[in-house]
Amino acid sequence: MEDLKLMARAAKQRLKNNFWDEFKKNLDEGASFAREKGLSETKVKSTICGRVQKEIKGERQDEFYLKVKNLLDTEGEVSDALGRLTDREYYDKLSYADKQRYSLELSAKYLKALERYKREKELLF
Repeated sequence: MEDLKLMARAAKQRLKNNFWDEFKKNLDEGASFAREKGLSETKVKSTICGRVQKEIKGERQDEFYLKVKNLLDTEGEVSDALGRLTDREYYDKLSYADKQRYSLELSAKYLKALERYKREKELLF
């Protein structure tokens, strides 16, 4: 019951703060921007809607993605990105096989984050 009250309060606060007016404005601006740049309006709108849904649900951004984004914003794509993103304390404690697994998993996560970063930069969000 308490969760329902908190959700209702949050919804009321969004209404008071013109959250939905801002959302509509951002959606329209994104669509017009996409039209001007020749991008897919649907893709831009779905990106904006996804962000709003995450904001409403209270999901926080992935810390790893924020690290990758910071690295790419400050230094661009570097050849030693995996080395910079590696948790050295944790990595040093691993066995050889676990180090290999960790490196492969880190590489896969980095590639996903890099793809997401490029997609967001393409849409200029």
